[in-house]
Amino acid sequence: MKPREIARELALLGMSQLPSSPEKLATQQLSQLVLAAIRTLRTEVEENLETATAELQRSNEKLLHSEIRTTDIQSARSMLQESIALVEAAINRMGQSLQMPEFVQLTNQIEVQQYALEILTKAARHRAATDEMLSGYIVDWQLRRLAKVDRDILRIATIEMKYLGVVDRIAINEAIELAKKYSDEEGFRFINGVLRKVSDGLKAETAPQSPG
Repeated sequence: MKPREIARELALLGMSQLPSSPEKLATQQLSQLVLAAIRTLRTEVEENLETATAELQRSNEKLLHSEIRTTDIQSARSMLQESIALVEAAINRMGQSLQMPEFVQLTNQIEVQQYALEILTKAARHRAATDEMLSGYIVDWQLRRLAKVDRDILRIATIEMKYLGVVDRIAINEAIELAKKYSDEEGFRFINGVLRKVSDGLKAETAPQSPG
């Protein structure tokens, strides 16, 4: 992985665990960033496993009480399939947690720390403006109601495009890769669509105005 790819992932995983003050963020050490990332992954694994367990129990009870009624059996099977998908997601998160030693080794680069902190600092400083911009491009939904990981991926890509001078295509592609790893298919398709609107909006802002 390239340093900036690692930095984006580190910023994504640490965003919800680190202070929101730009001044406090500037003093963060690499160990603190990595610890925040580990805590995020651990929390997600625990939450996913709890959800998957609850859904498996519900689907099992549905199967036990469905008897021979076709509609109930079909409903129970559908619930079971959803439960299995949740278990798979939890297992995937556990797999990512097991890769943390390798991830920690990759983050042990000064340029990784610098860029991750730059993303986080800009995100903290421009949070209100970034969220307002994103809200303008989200149709029939609200930014605050999105999954936390999807929201943070959108923020990082927007920050990179507007404040860090990253080429739109690169910022969007990197966001999609993060979404494929930490979100789901619906999530990364949604993120792709919103960020393309953000890109078009930023280009319109900087386009020279034709004389009236």
